[in-house]
Amino acid sequence: MILIYKKEQNEFKLYLHFWLNCFVLLSCFFLNNAFAQVLENKHAEVIVQTYNIPAGLLQDALNQFSRQAGIDLIYDPALLKGAKTQGLEGSFDIPSGLNFLLIGSGLRFVQQTEGYEIVAAQSAEGLEVSGAQSSGGVTVLPTIQISAGNTGNYAATSSVTATKTNTLLRDVPQSITVVTEELIKDQAIQSLGDAVRYVPGVGVSQGEGNRDALVFRGNRSTGDFFIDGVRDDVQFFRDIYNIERVEVLKGANGMIFGRGGSGGVVNRVTKQANWDPVREFSFQGGSFNKKRMTADFGHVLNDKVAFRVNGLFEDSDSFRDDVVLRRRGVSPTVTIKPTKRTKVVLNMERFHDDRTADRGIPSFLGRPADVKKSQFFGDPNRSHADVEVLAFNSLIEHHFDFGMTLRNRTNYAQYDKFYQNVFANSPVFADRVSLGAYNDTSDRENVFNQTDLLYSLNTGPISHTLLAGVEIGQQITSNIRKTGLFNNDPRGTSFRVPLSNPVTNVPISFITQDSDADNRSVVDITSLYIQDQIELLPQLQAIAGVRYDLFEVNFQKRNGESTQIKTTDHLISPRFGLIYKPIEPVSFYASFSQAFVPRAGEQLTSIIVTRATLKPEKFTTWEAGVKWDIYPSLALTGAVYRLDRTNVITIDPNDSSRTFLTKGQRTEGVEIGLSGQLTSNWSVMGGYAYQEGELTSTQSSDAQKGATVAELPRNTFSMWSRYDITPRIGAAFGVIYRSSMFAAVDNTVRIPDFTRVDAALFAQLTRQVRAQINIENLFDTHYFASVHNNNNISPGSPFAVRATLVANF
Repeated sequence: MILIYKKEQNEFKLYLHFWLNCFVLLSCFFLNNAFAQVLENKHAEVIVQTYNIPAGLLQDALNQFSRQAGIDLIYDPALLKGAKTQGLEGSFDIPSGLNFLLIGSGLRFVQQTEGYEIVAAQSAEGLEVSGAQSSGGVTVLPTIQISAGNTGNYAATSSVTATKTNTLLRDVPQSITVVTEELIKDQAIQSLGDAVRYVPGVGVSQGEGNRDALVFRGNRSTGDFFIDGVRDDVQFFRDIYNIERVEVLKGANGMIFGRGGSGGVVNRVTKQANWDPVREFSFQGGSFNKKRMTADFGHVLNDKVAFRVNGLFEDSDSFRDDVVLRRRGVSPTVTIKPTKRTKVVLNMERFHDDRTADRGIPSFLGRPADVKKSQFFGDPNRSHADVEVLAFNSLIEHHFDFGMTLRNRTNYAQYDKFYQNVFANSPVFADRVSLGAYNDTSDRENVFNQTDLLYSLNTGPISHTLLAGVEIGQQITSNIRKTGLFNNDPRGTSFRVPLSNPVTNVPISFITQDSDADNRSVVDITSLYIQDQIELLPQLQAIAGVRYDLFEVNFQKRNGESTQIKTTDHLISPRFGLIYKPIEPVSFYASFSQAFVPRAGEQLTSIIVTRATLKPEKFTTWEAGVKWDIYPSLALTGAVYRLDRTNVITIDPNDSSRTFLTKGQRTEGVEIGLSGQLTSNWSVMGGYAYQEGELTSTQSSDAQKGATVAELPRNTFSMWSRYDITPRIGAAFGVIYRSSMFAAVDNTVRIPDFTRVDAALFAQLTRQVRAQINIENLFDTHYFASVHNNNNISPGSPFAVRATLVANF
């Protein structure tokens, strides 16, 4: 049960009381279980524990086993290079679990005084239990020791999201970047904008100060967001407090995701309850009155049931004048394993975000206006965005004896959002700037259900991994938009203020005009999809799939001349890819994919709705690339692509409350990414992207054929590098470069290039307590972080420090 007092002064006390009670209760559970375990199990090898380790690279599986079992493992990385495992699910003691993971690898383990050593089966006889000795001419290679407390690195080896099967990333014919849990912690990532800073080919858009907006290969999107593979497209700012990792898939993704998946998608993988207990508090404070607290508690009830809850409380200011942010959230999860072959995950989230809707600054003579980076334009007291989210999710997965897997996901969510803004809607002229105002209320109810069947079989020498699935869903959206009239003047939709004092407190009344949205839409989705991952030869693989979407929209406009439009779209989204692996760690790929994005909900609030505007956007991607696992923990990737988009909704360059259709645009580019460990104590993540994009036809005087796509810098480079000086002390530096870009398709306002440097320090104070300091914009560079159009330009943060203290119990 969640109790939320309406009075702000009681919120912090209530949440502090809630977390303290959770901590006391769960600590009692933990201490009781630990004491009982000490009495009943004097030796680690007789402890029976439940594991859930997926198939994949053996080294990753052993690292997970080490952490969950609480043991140290010793091995030579070269010995495990390229080795795979079938995974481990169920209850095992330590020797049985290790034996199961090592099946078919040609490896064995030998117990040593300092832990368990992994050795080649033929050399195991030459090793004694007391130590790593050698005999009979067998040479024992230099080894590394993996501690149970080791945090891992920045490299991810596999993903379920890209193909709906557990597939190695180098076997997926698509550019994918995974922001791992370790990177999230090291960079103190709290939002999707933070998460993609070091992802090549992806930029951050302003989102009018009220929603996540990302630019995938030149295509801005506010709806291509998913959580655990299920659509999550309501327009608000998401937090990462309950997220284990963030996956960025670039290119058209219609076959897997259906509606959406245009220039790319972001999928958030939630933290699930598992049999690896967690007791963690995090406290953060810093520049501009930053105050944030999170909690993560995971408890094993028995070998069949585990429980986890994540919580968040934040109350922060900003370097921008009178801009504030308040967030709170709680997300409990239960995982149930009634049998070794069946898993059920139940999750709920209640999340609230309340912030100032900040639209940034206007332009002057083709560049951002030269004003203080803290200067607000409009009225911060009447510009705010407020969203309430209530979501329920379930996963049921069962593995049959004959090799088939059944997986079902269900998502039900309610979203209640309101935002209002008073903002600059013109460039600076004669030392004055025009202001506009409006507010928007949106209510959304989502229901989605996905059912997948997976089966592996061989047809002679050719092996297949088959996927067949069905998705049904419904989205009901009500949206009302009201225009602000200054001084209660029916014609006063704008108000001019001096550049020296661009904040106004004149009266503003909000009314729904005939041209404003007062809409209700019901969207029904029925989808069927099938995919085959084929191993033609050990060196040659293919992926072929197709998805059919039946997309029905019932749109009703309720103001002015009442309008009702019903449309039905039958959409076919194919996907085909080839992967060639001359050697196991290296793959070359080529792929073709298409996606369609029918419009509904918030996309229809600022455009005149007709059958033409309801026609889906179409995205076609051609891509080729290479993926090289230099080491099991270090991946280098490269891709070259062409992305064509038609029937595009484009923001009016000078009136952000209006949009129009353009016939098409094309983006081409090259991306290079590097992530993982260069050495055992040196981790890196980043890349480079070269991008070109242009409109392919003339639609209006503001959208000419050949114009450069908005928010598309030609060159971007980013690299984050962490080096552990000692096992307890580490440091990191990050560099982000973005070349200049245009703010809108009329190409009249250019946003300057910039280079920003970040830094961090890490300290493991005790076994249970660690601390870190993150510095944003170390050299206080003046730059512009994001835009929405020519006159909504967000300055980047000046030098800022955040200190974090994390306690584990």
